Formats: sequence, structure tokens, C-alpha cells
Amino acid sequence: MSETLTSFPNREPVLFAGIMATLLLGSAFAFQLAGYPPCELCWWQRYPYMAVMAVSLIATGMKSLPRKWVLVLLALLFATDAGIAAFHFGVEQRWWEGLATCSSYVDVTDSVDDALKAIMDAPLIRCDEIAWSLFGISMAGYNFLIALGMTAFCALKAKDA
Repeated sequence: MSETLTSFPNREPVLFAGIMATLLLGSAFAFQLAGYPPCELCWWQRYPYMAVMAVSLIATGMKSLPRKWVLVLLALLFATDAGIAAFHFGVEQRWWEGLATCSSYVDVTDSVDDALKAIMDAPLIRCDEIAWSLFGISMAGYNFLIALGMTAFCALKAKDA
């Protein structure tokens, strides 16, 4: 069974890319549910993963699509995510300035008055503040490393396809 698990990425690289994107996006939402609301750049990093999931799902269902070009597209999407994550990491490290606007996190409420009050009282989620880190690396830093690795994986698989 372990041989099956280790050979899966080599046999089904498009599906593997989609699964990785799903796991990473799921992790981001899990952090959000755990009390780490996303900033604007965090949201931007989610969009390429959503696109990877869609491309992977479509390409897995349509075996007639040329695998090489699907993998090239996936590599470009992961590279886009890595670029956004690198920019975000640089903002967190104060190597350069971030966005002119930051986002707020508002819980959905039932009434308009409650919604307006929630918007006015919502905390400002800054892109240059590190909400969580492990071994001195923030979520944006880990996202950069994983997205860069997936970029290389998809590019190498495209070369072999």
C-alpha cells in the first residue's frame, strides 16, 4: 500500500495537484475558523488554489485534454500563488510596503442595524502583521514554500508528459 501512495503523484499528477490545492485551501479556512481571520493578501493567495482545483477537476474528468498543457497551466497557477505569498511574506517582514487597504472580518448577522454595527466594530486585519508562525515562518512563508514546490512538481511533470 505504501508503494501505491508514493507512486500516486507520479501516476496522477493533475489529480495530485488538485488534492494539494484542496488541502491547502482547507487549511486556510481551518485557520480562519480557529480565530485567524485572513487579511486581503491572504484572500488573494486563495484564488489560484481555487483555480487549480477547478482545472484539476475538469482535466481529471476530461482525459482527452493534453496533460502537458494542463500541467503547464497548473504550474503557472501555483507560480502565481507563490508570487503572491512571497510578496505577502515580504510585507510581513517589512521589506516593502503592502497594500494601501487592509481587510476587516465581519460575522454575518440577521438585521441591517446589527450588520452595520458589526462592520463599524470589525477589527482591521493588517497584511503586515504575522498572525501565526512556526519556527519563525509565517503562514505566507509556508504557503510560498509549498506553492513553489508544487510549481516545480507540475513543471517537471509537464516536461515528462
